[in-house]
Amino acid sequence: MFLTKRIEQAIVLATILHQHQKRKMNDVPYIVHPYAVAFLLAHYSDDEDVIIAGLLHDTLEDVPQYTEEKLRAAFGERVCHIVKEVTEAYTEEEKEHPYKRASSWRARKEGYLRYLRDDSEEALLVAAADKIHNMRSFLDEFQIHGETVWEQFRTNREKMLWFYTETTEIICSRLTHPIALELRKVFEEFKKQIETKTLI
Repeated sequence: MFLTKRIEQAIVLATILHQHQKRKMNDVPYIVHPYAVAFLLAHYSDDEDVIIAGLLHDTLEDVPQYTEEKLRAAFGERVCHIVKEVTEAYTEEEKEHPYKRASSWRARKEGYLRYLRDDSEEALLVAAADKIHNMRSFLDEFQIHGETVWEQFRTNREKMLWFYTETTEIICSRLTHPIALELRKVFEEFKKQIETKTLI
């Protein structure tokens, strides 16, 4: 997929909305993640709206005061719908104060998985790219920091493995697409590292 005017507009908006946020694992600017998700999607899809949704997939979830109405006005109903499908249910307070999210972790993840079972193919593509990059990022940090990497998360080894196992199984059972094969490949490496508790 070539760089279009709408995709460039989404790049600019995502950069502005996430400008003060950092990735929890390595403290790099958060925008690296939406860029990576969109890059993966552009490799596997020519659907402009899907790539834009990839760039903006965390805006409703993580950006305080950014609303569905604003997203819809900027990029239309289809992009807004895809982003809504992959958005976890945070309160406005949890969006503004991420440290308050720990107590609702399991319930949010169960809700995410429940909706994932009925999500559109477009949303499954975004979810797959999101999980691929998150697991790759975790493995990179695990190689560098070992077991201390868990100190950066609000969950533990068992819960994280449960979540990525469920997510991968749902997406791969519903999505017949090359990105699902990549998701499975990355997950198997992730699972191997987590279960063995050793570095390769």
